[in-house]
Amino acid sequence: MESTLKEMRGGESVLDLSPKATVGGGVEDVYGEDCATEEQLVTPWAYSVASGYSLLRDPHHNKGLAFTEKERDSHYLLGLLPPAVVTQQLQEKKLMDNLRKYQVPLQKYMAMMELQERNERLFYKLLIDNVEELLPIVYTPTVGEACQKYGSIFRRPQGLYISLKEKGKVLDVLKNWPERSIQVIVVTDGERILGLGDLGCQGMGIPVGKLSLYTALGGVRPSACLPVTIDVGTNNEQLLKDEFYIGLRQRRATGQEYADLLHEFMSAVKQNYGEKVLIQFEDFANHNAFTLLAKYGTTHLVFNDDIQGTASVVLAGVVAALKLIGGTLADHKFLFLGAGEAGTGIAELIALEMSKQTKIPVEETRKKIWLVDSKGLIVNSRRESLQHFKKPWAHDHEPVKDLLGAVKAIKPTVLIGSSGVGRTFTKEIIETLASFNEKPLIMALSNPTSQSECTAEEAYTWSQGRAIFASGSPFDPFEYNGKIFVPGQANNAYIFPGFGLGLVISGAIRVHDDMLLAASEALAKQVSDENYNKGLIYPPFSKIRKISANIAANVAAKAYELGVATHLPRPANLVKYAESCMYSPVYRSYR
Repeated sequence: MESTLKEMRGGESVLDLSPKATVGGGVEDVYGEDCATEEQLVTPWAYSVASGYSLLRDPHHNKGLAFTEKERDSHYLLGLLPPAVVTQQLQEKKLMDNLRKYQVPLQKYMAMMELQERNERLFYKLLIDNVEELLPIVYTPTVGEACQKYGSIFRRPQGLYISLKEKGKVLDVLKNWPERSIQVIVVTDGERILGLGDLGCQGMGIPVGKLSLYTALGGVRPSACLPVTIDVGTNNEQLLKDEFYIGLRQRRATGQEYADLLHEFMSAVKQNYGEKVLIQFEDFANHNAFTLLAKYGTTHLVFNDDIQGTASVVLAGVVAALKLIGGTLADHKFLFLGAGEAGTGIAELIALEMSKQTKIPVEETRKKIWLVDSKGLIVNSRRESLQHFKKPWAHDHEPVKDLLGAVKAIKPTVLIGSSGVGRTFTKEIIETLASFNEKPLIMALSNPTSQSECTAEEAYTWSQGRAIFASGSPFDPFEYNGKIFVPGQANNAYIFPGFGLGLVISGAIRVHDDMLLAASEALAKQVSDENYNKGLIYPPFSKIRKISANIAANVAAKAYELGVATHLPRPANLVKYAESCMYSPVYRSYR
């Protein structure tokens, strides 16, 4: 993928580290509140002693009924709480009981967001301890519905909104955020939210959700995370007419006006937070996603989760699946439905890993990978009309108009969907794929669940129980011919939290493709024989913090190897160091 981006930026590599790119500014590279052990007493006041009433309304320090009698006496809380003193574990039990009573996932989402705004540590304790149950609530698929209805459910801002109205004042906007030591920013312009399209300013639910996972799954402390939405308008007519819409009521700005606002934002971020702040681009439309990654890859620590994160997690699943479907990566033939940022990003990373394993140039390994877009198979005869990021995938072949025709012509062993269009892997397509594969690997990656190319039930039934299946959104286990199949979830949450942690703990200043390969390899190694026996190609989310620590260590090691790490000297044991840096949601004792 770096080779494609290098072409876009005139041959410049992320490893060139051009001095002209440097902008002044910086933040102290520490884990503030977590330097102390959990047993040490801390003072819950940032600047001065406030009233106990204020303490109960500060989500960073509020413990609710878990304040001890001594703390209530010391911090002006007497009479402001009922007499009972309870443990964090009991609070967690009560809240999970309450959450499970809700029938509608959006109600659970709203309850979780309200908890996050009231008691931050309890929110993360719930999410970490019940990650498999709550991940679909705070992330995909429920977050998609939350974004669609964000104007109606909006209560209080959870991040920064930077609109065209703030052009020329973006640095001042960043300075309005109360936290100064920011390590990770997730930013969206809301143009391509999941598979739901242009949701404008209401896309804020995505950065908020992603950063919740950075903390819960990757251990980056909440105060170091900043969600940002760039509001340049929306082309969604329904939102423009919605009286509850919270964003700019105008058509999307494009061209120079758009580029100028983004450039001001990128410059202001580096000026305010320094060289080592990670900026994660999220849910930008294809035409902007690749341009931004190419433009800022050599000057900032940038990462696009839709292009690079998705690619890394899918590559990990493919590498792990080789144990079930047999052969090496180079023995297989790949066919993609969807040639946008996700599809081309995955394809490039698979080609890079294949090149690394076989020592064959990536230009050759790409020929094992075929892509289908809305106009059919991408072939050489279409090259002149293709967007730049599709051109490397134009191979010699007769034109083929649809996916079924491509499956029959190419005879792939692996079928990957990243189209954003639901139910496109039809019965005939899967039956055809299964007719020449003993164990076809099918990955229906589009989110949310309604946009998945096929369901787990369809994949298993139409392949007569022979498919190895993974999806972007979760599906329940399915029984076929007396055997229970557990679908894997190729969820970016496996990769980006640990990947980001690895960048933070190494003090990395650039992202390189080799770091993505390192993350994929680390994830694939976490799949156990017990997981394989269930047909799984990803490890369970219940072990995600351990998985993230291993990914972080692998990524950090690669950053040191490439010479882009600034945290020196290098820690002797990177896994232990990563674990020691991870945020703990356990309540602190206040003096």
